[in-house]
Amino acid sequence: LITIGITTHFLSYHLSIYSIHSSRLHVTTIIIHPTSEREPYTTNMSSFLRIFFFIFLATATSVQSARQFHVGDHLGWRQPDQNNADFYTKWAQTNRFQIGDSLVFEYENDSVLSVEKEDYFNCDTSKPITTFTNGKSTLNLDRSGPFYFISGTDDHCNNGQKLLVEVMAPHTIPASPPTPTTIAVPPEGSSSPMMAPSNAPYSSDTLDQATSSSSMVVVASCFMSTLVTFVIVIMLGL
Repeated sequence: LITIGITTHFLSYHLSIYSIHSSRLHVTTIIIHPTSEREPYTTNMSSFLRIFFFIFLATATSVQSARQFHVGDHLGWRQPDQNNADFYTKWAQTNRFQIGDSLVFEYENDSVLSVEKEDYFNCDTSKPITTFTNGKSTLNLDRSGPFYFISGTDDHCNNGQKLLVEVMAPHTIPASPPTPTTIAVPPEGSSSPMMAPSNAPYSSDTLDQATSSSSMVVVASCFMSTLVTFVIVIMLGL
């Protein structure tokens, strides 16, 4: 006699296998005995809802989280060596910055100036946008585009202590260069003016609509993937 327990979604069964052996007869009989019912279906539904909640939470948090960059890593914010004057330029090129990230400047007897583009290239410290002197400054990258930083100490900027950070726009579609207008060549003897190529840039409304549409697609795809996962979990539980 061999007894095997089998559990399904709603009922539990015991399979009793009886084997009778004789010199001429070998009979195997399988009898299924239902036992007790399992927990109500509502209990299983609550388990599925908990699983769905954790899946949704993991999906939402994995989309993107803000990162914190320590400027210069181990070097911090200080005047680089003469043979490594482009240190901060290389550091910025090895990282990808997005909206919501932040920069941490750590320094001693120095300062951080947020400046305009022209002042960055000219190392002009006379009219900064913002000045930081507390030794450890955290700056939030709250928009896309370039951010310019220089040292407020004399000659430090000229010796390479300046930083240009380019923040990427979220889900933007790269703009292709506009197609130039065909230049009409007038026949000989004609004084008709030639048409110049069109260099009109894309309007900001067009770029905003493209960014908004792509963002909506990303949100919708995340929602649909979570919904499909939930349906699969329900089907596996049935």
